[in-house]
Amino acid sequence: MLTGEFNHSIDSKGRLIIPSKLRESLGEHFMITKGLDGCLFLYPDNEWKAFEEKLRNLPLTNKKARDFKRFFGSAVEGEVDKQGRVLISASLRAHAALEKDVVLVGVLDKVEIWSKEAWEICTADVEENIEDIANDMEDLGLSI
Repeated sequence: MLTGEFNHSIDSKGRLIIPSKLRESLGEHFMITKGLDGCLFLYPDNEWKAFEEKLRNLPLTNKKARDFKRFFGSAVEGEVDKQGRVLISASLRAHAALEKDVVLVGVLDKVEIWSKEAWEICTADVEENIEDIANDMEDLGLSI
């Protein structure tokens, strides 16, 4: 299971250390793709394959489905080097505005990579609205 929040820096070549706790769950090979809300997603192979199958089953005749597939078309395979780093492509770094300080967050089935600034804005908004969010989760069948 992918959990935890980790602060790291991305170097000038676009390399990012993946914390060992996350590396263990991600495995040797994983997929890096644009994420929603302005972050990146890192999927372990098994989770990516499940997600990919869902994408594959979207109807070709639906424009939003085609656009959604295209959004994830920039996915690349990630591989950790001997120092525990992964190279993040320039286009993916640009999507998430990753420059130096980043936050990696395990969200059960994937890892999200955020710029530190964007993460702080996101978490402040979530914390301010958590009661409403919790109520909406009940509508989706999740109660605490």
